[in-house]
Amino acid sequence: MLLSLVVPMYNEADALPHFVARVRPVLDALDDGYEVLAVDDGSTDGTGDALAALRAAWPQLRVLPLRRNAGHQAALTAGLEHARGRWVLTIDADLQDPPELIPDLLAAGVATNADVVYAVRTDRASDSAFKRWTAGAYYRVMNRTVGAPVPRHAGDFRMLSASAVAEIMALPERGRVYRLLIPAMGFRSALVEYAREPRVAGQSKYPVRRMVRLAADSYFSFTVAPLRFATWTGAVGFVLCAAFAVLAVVAYLTGRTVPGWASFALVIGFIGAVQFMFLGLIGEYLARVYLELQARPRYYLDRDSAGVDAPGRR
Repeated sequence: MLLSLVVPMYNEADALPHFVARVRPVLDALDDGYEVLAVDDGSTDGTGDALAALRAAWPQLRVLPLRRNAGHQAALTAGLEHARGRWVLTIDADLQDPPELIPDLLAAGVATNADVVYAVRTDRASDSAFKRWTAGAYYRVMNRTVGAPVPRHAGDFRMLSASAVAEIMALPERGRVYRLLIPAMGFRSALVEYAREPRVAGQSKYPVRRMVRLAADSYFSFTVAPLRFATWTGAVGFVLCAAFAVLAVVAYLTGRTVPGWASFALVIGFIGAVQFMFLGLIGEYLARVYLELQARPRYYLDRDSAGVDAPGRR
């Protein structure tokens, strides 16, 4: 089988007919076989029923409904773990990433012998100014954090070789952010550029709350810089306090002390705020250690419509 197309879906009933109308002709034109793995991430708007109806007339469609919403990255994991193609391509159902680009991604992968082909957005005019600005800031920070080149404006629209998928799935970590994890593994890669389109229907599944959560997961999963910053801040604070103590002794001996509680209260309040901030940073890391030690499944698969045993429901 040439290609496995992994499509995570959450409440995409309105977009689904448009997606199928555009993606199926592209896939049917491929020279070799394909499968479409639609991961229903706990949808509540009838997406699951629509997928079941589509499967009756589309034998290449595999439906993997999750018992509860697990999140976009976990839904991607479910699709990647069940994919059987020589190439595995991930794409969303909102048609912001055009399925007509699939042959170009396949051609680039074969021509360059790459394990990863990134689809890179050259035009994000369909996104709001706020989203463009935050996306630019995200990639700038993550490029410094990961320590490996992260293609700017490359989201989760990408193609992986089967060997790359197997290597990624063998990793023990559970809180995966694929747009950072895959570049950090140093696979041979190629780029295909495209202009992003407006969402065909429905609303974005990445509101500000989820964007902030993704950024936090990305940052805390790939660097211990905040902990080191806390250490250095403590060291600098110790030096400053020592210098202040010396000045206080000198002022006392020379009779230049000035009574006052406001400055004292301000210093104490500032130190307390810094301590709480760093306790919060430490808590973020401890929370991730706790979740890793629990080793609970990343997702709960209800069934595989193709009747294939799950290789690992993690």
